[in-house]
Amino acid sequence: MRASLVCLLGLFLVTLIGCKGAAPLPPKAIELNRAGVEALEQGDLETADARFALALEYNPRFVEALVNQGLVELQRGNFGHARQLLTRARRLNADVAQPHHGLGVLAERERRPDVAAKHYDEALKVDPGFAPARSNLARLLFESGRYEHARVQFKRLTEVAPRDATGFIGLAESLLQLGRHAEADALVNDASKLFPESAPIKILTARRLLRNGEVDAAVELLTPIARSRDDMAVSALGWLATAELARGRARHAVGAAERALALDPRDPVSVYAMAAALTKLGDPGAKSWSDRAEALAPGAARNLRRH
Repeated sequence: MRASLVCLLGLFLVTLIGCKGAAPLPPKAIELNRAGVEALEQGDLETADARFALALEYNPRFVEALVNQGLVELQRGNFGHARQLLTRARRLNADVAQPHHGLGVLAERERRPDVAAKHYDEALKVDPGFAPARSNLARLLFESGRYEHARVQFKRLTEVAPRDATGFIGLAESLLQLGRHAEADALVNDASKLFPESAPIKILTARRLLRNGEVDAAVELLTPIARSRDDMAVSALGWLATAELARGRARHAVGAAERALALDPRDPVSVYAMAAALTKLGDPGAKSWSDRAEALAPGAARNLRRH
């Protein structure tokens, strides 16, 4: 299903990375910038900000540090200040990808996906190999229903970042939306060898097994993932509920769906599974769940059977 990509990619929180940079700057400035990136990745915004500020004292035109300081402000919710910093970085050097990407992330946080996509595209014009911008652009295309365009971008992502499962997951999801199941299945099979521990790819494999009627094998794959309490658990539980429907065990489907919805009340697969299970049980609440399923993902029943 279309909305399931958010869970599988783990990209609902936009891909946002710092720039470590390697400009010919004072070594101490570069060291501080790299240390700031580490603090930013750990969520220590105060330490990150202090390190980036010190790096900028060595050189106020240090573009990477400016971008990173903008990302700190973005994380703090200070969008106006973040825009000032990122715009200044772009003005200093528009020929690096990071300021464009940072402005794209900011636009997404402001719920302006069309503007964000333009910034990501600008980042890729500067550096086609800048994976975060390509990942975010591909996701936006997918979320807007432009599956063929998303497929192209995810395919390119697998080329520029072959050691990252993200491109493979997005490409498989795009192929499924396009009805190209054989290609998706072959891709997931290859990806499972490249990334044997990837929970999203295990879920994609389980979905293939469900489509082929191999319900027990799908349940075996999904059950360990469902025991956690993160986005992957939500997705796994939703498809476990679907598997229980295929087994004819509507009450078990309700149980799995309830566990998923306790973690994410808007998970479309789980909402649909709940609606279908309650319908089978003759529960009077089934109609409201069906309405919710259709509102969250129009055509959910058709898509669930296909994907």
